[in-house]
Amino acid sequence: MATMNISIPEQMRNWVDDRIRSGLYANNSDYIRDLIRKDQLRNRQIAVVQSAISDGISSGPSEPLNTARIKQLARERLGTD
Repeated sequence: MATMNISIPEQMRNWVDDRIRSGLYANNSDYIRDLIRKDQLRNRQIAVVQSAISDGISSGPSEPLNTARIKQLARERLGTD
């Protein structure tokens, strides 16, 4: 496992120490690893959303739908029509 040394302000150090004292984390490294995992997950989720947005934009203009059309599309998708 690689070692990394970081410098943080005292206020942040106190925050980390509080998390450890609360029993949520075993030590500083455990806390930092959890933050990194959460950041990685968040970035993957953002990439998925951004991809969906890009797909939507590239698909062109949308057509107006009314309730009947939405229900029809749902039935077609479910194979009940």
